[in-house]
Amino acid sequence: MFHFKALAGVAIAAVTAISATTASADIFKGETAGVGDPVHTMFVAFANQAGKSDVQIQVNAGQTLTKSMLKGAKGEIDFFSSVPSLVNLMAGQKAMYANIDDAPELSKNLRAILGFKAGAYHPVTLASSGIEDWAGIKGKTVFTGPPAGSASATSEALIKNIAGLEAGTDYTSVRLSWGEGYTALADGKIDVMVRPAEIGSARIEQFGLSGEFRVLSIPEASIEDEAMQALFGRPGRGMMQFDGSVYKGQLTEGTITALGFFQFVGTHAGVSDDVVYNATKAFWENIEEVQATAFFLKGVTKETAFTSVNVPLHPGALRYYDEAGFDVPGNLRP
Repeated sequence: MFHFKALAGVAIAAVTAISATTASADIFKGETAGVGDPVHTMFVAFANQAGKSDVQIQVNAGQTLTKSMLKGAKGEIDFFSSVPSLVNLMAGQKAMYANIDDAPELSKNLRAILGFKAGAYHPVTLASSGIEDWAGIKGKTVFTGPPAGSASATSEALIKNIAGLEAGTDYTSVRLSWGEGYTALADGKIDVMVRPAEIGSARIEQFGLSGEFRVLSIPEASIEDEAMQALFGRPGRGMMQFDGSVYKGQLTEGTITALGFFQFVGTHAGVSDDVVYNATKAFWENIEEVQATAFFLKGVTKETAFTSVNVPLHPGALRYYDEAGFDVPGNLRP
């Protein structure tokens, strides 16, 4: 069991959702993160259900979501995994969008279909490292995320807020692909891996199959800290708690407190209302099948459909939600 509290506010892999009756239908372009990522799991589940309504989505996996959202805003792809915090960066022409002159205008094209609780940042260290708390990171080598995207900055902010340690000064921050991060920890080339993952992730549990590991929990004293509250309160962020026993071989006992993350399935304003309506309807009419796909997807319900969504709903999605009696927040109506 896990609980999520929101605070304020190849190789390229291809998966195609195909309905046998739609050989002549359009194929829509979709992009998401790599295989094994909860974002990928959710997006493929959406694409598979959409296929049952004759909406065929060709899913290009292993993509950097900062780029996918920009391509979506430009209308170059039709469906994509979306990060709420990136919406504000695009609208404000900041960070990775600073050199995109029309980024603010493009951001107005982003539309949402549904939001979901994707998982939590897992700061993982093997028992052999000797690290038992956040202070133990000092002087160590830490994988904080890929070179592109926002995960690295978030991981480094988390370490700074809790332990007061600066990347590059107090510890060595290593940026690799997600797959390389897993391998580096398993091979002992790094001491800590900070990895956003769904609760109960098989990729995390693999470290307990042949030994023991630890997921560092955010200390209670840090939770109410102003900087930590600000991190929890960012778009698409929140505080998540789960039982450490969910992972075999995991050493932190009792409840683990972590930085949770939300995402949403996105599209753009130019996609046909009927297409989005049909895909959305098929997804929710087959929600029990979706929930059976992965442990974390059991949390995708009518009550959580708009979790952390911070762009307007696509009119096609909104039409379905109104027909089905969903409680749609007023600020999400286009």
